[in-house]
Amino acid sequence: MATTTTTSSFFSNFKYSDSLTLFGISICTAIICEAISYLLIYRTTSYKQLKYSIDKASKKLETMKTGEPTPSLTTKKSKTKKIDRVESSLKESTRDLSLFKFKSGFVVAFVLFMVFGFLNSLFEGKVVAKLPFVPFRLVQKMSHRGLPGDDMTDCSMAFLYFLCSISIRTNLQKFLGFAPPRGSAAGAGLFPMPDTKSN
Repeated sequence: MATTTTTSSFFSNFKYSDSLTLFGISICTAIICEAISYLLIYRTTSYKQLKYSIDKASKKLETMKTGEPTPSLTTKKSKTKKIDRVESSLKESTRDLSLFKFKSGFVVAFVLFMVFGFLNSLFEGKVVAKLPFVPFRLVQKMSHRGLPGDDMTDCSMAFLYFLCSISIRTNLQKFLGFAPPRGSAAGAGLFPMPDTKSN
C-alpha cells in the first residue's frame, strides 16, 4: 500500500510531467494532421503526378547545369533557353502543388487551432519547462507568454508546443516519405520570387 502511494506521488510530482504531456500531445497531433493530409492529398493521383513532374524537372535541371561547358555561342544560347524552359515548368508545377495542398491546409489549421485552445486552457499560467538560457527579447514575447514573474527562463506552453510541432511534424513527414519533393523549395509558395537572371 505504501509502495503504491509512493509511486503515485512520484508521477504526480514528476518534474517533467507537463513537458512530456505536451510532447505526447504534439506527436498525436502531428500524426492526425499527416493522416488528414494523406487522405486529402498524398494518396491522390494528381499529387503523385505533380510530385513526379517536379522530381523529374529538378533532376533534369541539375544535370543541365552541371553538364559539360559548351564552347559554341549558339549552342550556349540554345542550352540557356532549354534551362529557362525547364525552370519555368518547375516553378509552374511547384505553384500548382502549393494550390493543391490548400484544401487540406484549412482542415489541418482547424485541428491545430482546436488543440491549441485545449492546451491553452490546460496549461494557462503554468511553467511547462525551463530554458537553459535567457532568450532574445523578441522571443521572450512567446516563450514567456501568459506566465507570471520575471524569470525569462520559464517556458510557456505556446513556445514549447510550437517547437515540438515544427520538429516532430517535419521529421514525421520525412519518415513517412511525405516531405516536399526536391526542387519545390526553390519556387515554393503561391507567389514565387521573380527571376533575377540578367538577360
